[in-house]
Amino acid sequence: MKKRKISYKKIFIFILILDVLVFGTVKTASFVKEKFSNHRVEKYLASSETSIKLYSLDFTESIDIVRGTKVEEYEKKVTNKDTNEVYTKIKYNDKDYLLKEDVVTKDDVKDVVLETKKYVRTNVTVYKDNNNIDILSYFPKGKELEIVGYDKLNSDGTVSMYKVTADDTTGYVYSKYLVDTVELAEKNYDEEGNYVIHSTKLADPYRVGMAGNLDFYPNEKPKFEDNVMPETVKSLYLNVAAIKDPDSYIKVANDIGANAFVVDIKDGGLAYESETAKEYAPTAYKYANDTKENFKNNVKKLKDAGFYLIARIVVFNDTHYAQDHKEDVIVYKANGALFGGQYWLSPYCRSVWEYNVKLALESIEMGFNEVQFDYVRFPDRTTSVNNQLDFRDKYGESKAQAVQNFLMYAADEIHKKNVYLSADVFGESAGNYVTGYGQYWPAISNVVDVISGMPYPDHFNAHAYGIKEIVWTVPEKLMTSWGKDVAERQKTIETPAIVRTWIQAYNAIHSPNITYGDEQIKAQIKGLYNNGLTGGWMTWNSGSNISKYASFTTAFKVNYE
Repeated sequence: MKKRKISYKKIFIFILILDVLVFGTVKTASFVKEKFSNHRVEKYLASSETSIKLYSLDFTESIDIVRGTKVEEYEKKVTNKDTNEVYTKIKYNDKDYLLKEDVVTKDDVKDVVLETKKYVRTNVTVYKDNNNIDILSYFPKGKELEIVGYDKLNSDGTVSMYKVTADDTTGYVYSKYLVDTVELAEKNYDEEGNYVIHSTKLADPYRVGMAGNLDFYPNEKPKFEDNVMPETVKSLYLNVAAIKDPDSYIKVANDIGANAFVVDIKDGGLAYESETAKEYAPTAYKYANDTKENFKNNVKKLKDAGFYLIARIVVFNDTHYAQDHKEDVIVYKANGALFGGQYWLSPYCRSVWEYNVKLALESIEMGFNEVQFDYVRFPDRTTSVNNQLDFRDKYGESKAQAVQNFLMYAADEIHKKNVYLSADVFGESAGNYVTGYGQYWPAISNVVDVISGMPYPDHFNAHAYGIKEIVWTVPEKLMTSWGKDVAERQKTIETPAIVRTWIQAYNAIHSPNITYGDEQIKAQIKGLYNNGLTGGWMTWNSGSNISKYASFTTAFKVNYE
């Protein structure tokens, strides 16, 4: 038999192919080297900046893409002959680009954020983790933070929340409140402009606060496509009893031309058996006015009838929660006695923040378009005894800071649900100073989507603003004067809230005890429009008197423009 001649060339090629398949490497055969040089691996672009520049293969063009973008990285390197700079060749969107060699790529997208330090630009809430709204701590303006992680990247390459460490505290903070340098952190926004106005504003004559330490960085107001706010909200107020009869109020609202309802969730008592209250305030749960199922069905009737719905929550004046959490109540230092005999919760206490915002989030699930916080303040008439009271001020904030910081926390969480945030403030807060109970109009307007003053005519001094007549007998004059102050306050910030005002819808309680009917409602609204305050109105009648509402036959239908 003739022996077959062994082909060493074939054996060599077989071994070479086997080497490539098994080990992925090759030490000989230049044509195989060239083929392997086109081998690509998946990577993620990493940087301490939000975007990274890619260059065309001939270096004539460039594009910016966000960090965290997945690319395919070639083994092959390319040198620019003109500059001797070395580039890595990558494939992105099925096209080849060049990436400067010093740009880092990572195997895991979790590792693409390379910044190691940030500084607090705006007083910031520290969360226990990024999966719930439980509060861990607080960091003040100017604080240096070590970055140890993050939750997710936004589509523009920014981080949603950083995981940070400082002073043995590790938690999550929103990145939008941080900057890269301590100089930027300590600087106040618009220092040479409107900030000068704010920084000179102290509190009422007792000087218990200031405006210079508040935050005036612009907060662009959201507009949610799936939750459109009426251009002019014309609202009736429903207390916990009124909501049990939605059909009657729907009829009245349709008859008079209202397009919205403010519905109580919590004011003294809870409207329904809330799961949040069951956890945080068992006493409130025990005395709830209705079952959750009934309340939800009644709200659904309002919603199905086409009305814009506002959930009203009284925040810091809360007897039921206070009975369960006396550690959060404002008391006298000397003997622990209640101030004024009332259970008033301190706006400094973060557990109170959590309870009310979680209650808000629960109400959103029922279909509310907006959450409105009332009693967002400290008790009034405390200024003469401030030093005698224990306000539970853990972090050394001013009263106005605590109010603004709470609303920032609330806005961050409520906006995630595509729902608007509003806040009620005393009519006095339109004045050109920080009130003794912590309300400063520009600071609140800068944070919330809607700000709602409560300038009830019969709450003013008889001849306020120098008006010769008793002011509640001439509501248009009064509201015109008050509205002028509001318009001035709105001009001092770049991103003011919509002004939607509570108007008096009950008969005057002081002599002369005039009846507030259709003409008085129209007069108040005209006064607002005289100053361009066209965001709407809400009728305050604590009893939600349906016959009173029905008497407003033309006021809601007038074209005030």
